[in-house]
Amino acid sequence: MNAKNEMNAVDLEAIEDLYRKYKADPESVDESFRYFFQGFDLAITRFPVKPGESSVSVENSRKELAVMKLITAYRRRGHLFTKTNPVRTRRSYSPTLAIENFDLTENDLDREFEAGHEIGIGKATLREIVARLEETYCRSIGVEYRYMTKPEIVRWLQEKMENSENRELLPREIRLRILDRLIEASGFEDYLHKKFVGQKRFSLEGSESIIPALDAIMSRGGAYDVNEIVIGMAHRGRLNVLTNLMKKPYAQVFREFNAQNYEEKIKYGDVKYHLGYNSTIDYEGRSISISLTPNPSHLEAVGPVGQGIARAMLENEHNYDYDQVLPILIHGDAAIAGQGVVYETIQFSKLEGYKTGGTIHIVINNQVGFTTSYLQARSSTYSTDVAKVTQSPVFHVNGDDIEAMVYVAKLALEFRQKFNIDVFIDLLSYRKYGHNEGDEPRFTQPKLYDIIAKHKNPRDIYAEKLIAEDVITRQEFDERVAGFHRRLEEAYEESLRSDQLNLQLFFSNRCKNIGFPKAVDFEESVDTAISKELFIELAKSITSLPEDKKFFNKTKRLFAQRAAMIEEDRYDWAMGELMAYASLAKRNIFP
Repeated sequence: MNAKNEMNAVDLEAIEDLYRKYKADPESVDESFRYFFQGFDLAITRFPVKPGESSVSVENSRKELAVMKLITAYRRRGHLFTKTNPVRTRRSYSPTLAIENFDLTENDLDREFEAGHEIGIGKATLREIVARLEETYCRSIGVEYRYMTKPEIVRWLQEKMENSENRELLPREIRLRILDRLIEASGFEDYLHKKFVGQKRFSLEGSESIIPALDAIMSRGGAYDVNEIVIGMAHRGRLNVLTNLMKKPYAQVFREFNAQNYEEKIKYGDVKYHLGYNSTIDYEGRSISISLTPNPSHLEAVGPVGQGIARAMLENEHNYDYDQVLPILIHGDAAIAGQGVVYETIQFSKLEGYKTGGTIHIVINNQVGFTTSYLQARSSTYSTDVAKVTQSPVFHVNGDDIEAMVYVAKLALEFRQKFNIDVFIDLLSYRKYGHNEGDEPRFTQPKLYDIIAKHKNPRDIYAEKLIAEDVITRQEFDERVAGFHRRLEEAYEESLRSDQLNLQLFFSNRCKNIGFPKAVDFEESVDTAISKELFIELAKSITSLPEDKKFFNKTKRLFAQRAAMIEEDRYDWAMGELMAYASLAKRNIFP
């Protein structure tokens, strides 16, 4: 036997051994071989060898296997060839999903293949199989999920998406509800832009489809046993979420643009993007508490804050029933890719001491981190590649396809509730104005912003779709837009009745027993002293060990050293800090 034949014999023996392992336990072999053997079994079952037909059977088997490889390629790489970007041409990737790259030709397009069973359509032509795969993986939704190592999760997602072609046929009333949310989202931004010219508001324009998506999660949450939703987000779109989803009065927001002080005499400052808010929504007889966490100008710092709040709710009020508390984090594309706190937060998401049962992450992907094109802003293919750390699925969605975004939001909710792990939605959109409306994006991105200037907003795109499909008339749409504008005008008139704001405390019910700090003139000295008697009493209490417990010798020595400091009237920094904590606790918690 020559070297070539010997190598072929060794290869065949290895493959036969793998095949035996596969028959005993399919999950015991590498995924690539698993699909190879599936195709092999499929061919043997559907095309048994007959006398004189061995060459035909071999060809049939080869073609069936080629189609199986094509299906696997769409599942793995389909997200690279989507139509998810509303304002840019996608980068080119090679090799493509053209059938010629899988040893298939146009002559095979009308040939039927048993491989159609793999995607739930039964025996079908290659043309039908490709059409199904294109609809599922290469239209307005691109999905990354094949790196996940739990077969049951991969299979669940696969069947959900392929059986529905990654879309949902919505009834008329739901489509009109979506349109109303877009009318509110776009109308609110239009009104702010005209009424408060030049003022910062961190506009949502270009990404308004997040509003009906969040509305879908909130309204359907009750059906999945959600009782509490905790939202963490930075500035962009925050005012829109507050008013149109959490029902903060429009008049109160308008007043925030003109107000100078709170009625509590606290200086106002630039806080309309910072304060938290709590509300309760009722939908189909179910009440859900929604909390938007406070957030300063530190972007992703809100992530661990939101997770901490959700964890506290789970521990204190919901007995670790993860389905009852749903965290949602809304990121910017540059921030999620560039800030280390994102990785730190996500890395903790499955640890028993920190987990909150999965978070729905939504990225408002403007494709311009401050002023920089994403090609010069990060090394990763996607801003969401951090999701792979926890093997979380990622859905990339075209922000102009509103129904696709709503569908993905519902799927993300169902996925999170079923598996209690993180899921990411990458909302490919754009930012109509500069970072804070005071910037001029054309200085650094003239070509992109020439396209954006001519691009219709999501509300008008969706309205034209519904008008074309006879769901609503142009007149009815215009009346809805005008009616919402009148509501805003009335709210603005109401806002002018006072130039001061009433401060709504975040978690006012939960924190009603915690005192709110009073305004202090820091130019005056503040008396923070305590009596020597109280000082000694506190010092002894924190340096004494209970006599009925056993402790390590090192612990005993440490406490003895601390006690000696009291007797000898000498203190180090550590002891000084402990005394500061003790005196504050005594004054504020145990007065």
